[in-house]
Amino acid sequence: LWWHKPVIDQELLQSLPNLKVIANSGVGMEHLDLKLVASFGVKMANAPCAVSSSTADTGMALLLASARRLVEAYHVAISSDVEYCEADFLGVEVTGATLGIIGMGSIGYKIALRAKAFEMNILYHNRTRRKEQEEQAVGATYCEKKENLLQQADFVMVVVSLTPQTHKLIGKRELELMKPTATLINISRGAVVDQEALVTALQTGVIRAAALDVTYPEPLPRDHTLLKLKNVIITPHLGIKTDKATYMVTEEAVENILAALHGLPMPSEVL
Repeated sequence: LWWHKPVIDQELLQSLPNLKVIANSGVGMEHLDLKLVASFGVKMANAPCAVSSSTADTGMALLLASARRLVEAYHVAISSDVEYCEADFLGVEVTGATLGIIGMGSIGYKIALRAKAFEMNILYHNRTRRKEQEEQAVGATYCEKKENLLQQADFVMVVVSLTPQTHKLIGKRELELMKPTATLINISRGAVVDQEALVTALQTGVIRAAALDVTYPEPLPRDHTLLKLKNVIITPHLGIKTDKATYMVTEEAVENILAALHGLPMPSEVL
């Protein structure tokens, strides 16, 4: 199942009486009605292992690009009427800054590994706390309440699955808890962030900037306000879009399919 096509609905499932397994080419499963699929006795799998490194790379790329205003700087550098670079074209420091990771699964943990190399202070919020040795390996501090993380972080990276519980997880209240110098980075799903609240926060200086690999919908309408703000970087869901990751995702999907067809445990079964 690649890029949510075809749509898996009741009509399609009824037309495929011999269907045994659906392997999703990615980690997110919110586009599937899991209960409906399960009711037809069809097994499901995703591909969490293949996507973690490339998605973590995307998150760090967005963090760095936003911090150093790379997109704005590129347009300055190629502009035909630029004679000198403005002295006040300043970004913010990454080294020594505090990164707050919301969602410390496999992707979140790999982001922490990368952030440690940039000498960042790392906070994280997750449904379950990581083992002490895992925290120590990346120098991460657990925040039981996400509010504590939001108040301290210079960069907030959202890395959660989209569920009813995480829909608009970051809204007006959460944005107002963040520092006015903070940056929000979303590499999870667009609907995890209240986009209208985000627009207001960016326009009024509630937060400094945002870097988004995901939006709702994708792509955004061409007249959407987010596309017009200078303190926003938006990329078209680049998360796993590398040649190696795409190949690995396909391999993981095939591995799950073959296991299901041979009656073996599926490595990445989603229940």
